[in-house]
Amino acid sequence: MALSDHHVRVRAPGWVSEFRGFIMKGNVVDLAVGIIIGAAFTGIVQSLVKDIFTPIIGLIVGGIDFTNIFFTLKGPHLATLDAAQKAGAVTLNVGLFLNAVFQFLIVGLVIFWVVKLLTRLHVREDAKPVAAGPTPSETLLAEIRDLLASRPAEVARIGQPLP
Repeated sequence: MALSDHHVRVRAPGWVSEFRGFIMKGNVVDLAVGIIIGAAFTGIVQSLVKDIFTPIIGLIVGGIDFTNIFFTLKGPHLATLDAAQKAGAVTLNVGLFLNAVFQFLIVGLVIFWVVKLLTRLHVREDAKPVAAGPTPSETLLAEIRDLLASRPAEVARIGQPLP
């Protein structure tokens, strides 16, 4: 008997098939797609905040550049955050935090409107007329009612002691 005649079976642990089933579920795949789209969407939102909203809000509040709103906790206090960080100063970066808050609010607002739009489209699909007629449960209940109505003497005895 040659070595190639022997078949070695490798048995995979039970969790491998469970994991395969878990990964192949539609929700997991949808979640993965959502995360990938979300990561791409983050770049757009960061640009929207940094390049569009921050300059406009800065003009409204008197030309303040939010990225340069910071407090020096230790080290030299310089005019810009970049210069302070290059000099090794320890800073409290209020402006960067405000930018992160703006980004969060914008993402939340966009997600709100997208969900609202999708919900409205879903409601329109649900509002399509459904074929008229009783449900199977209603049909069964009507049959039971009709059977009971056709046997009045037997129904009258229900709940009475047996002879």
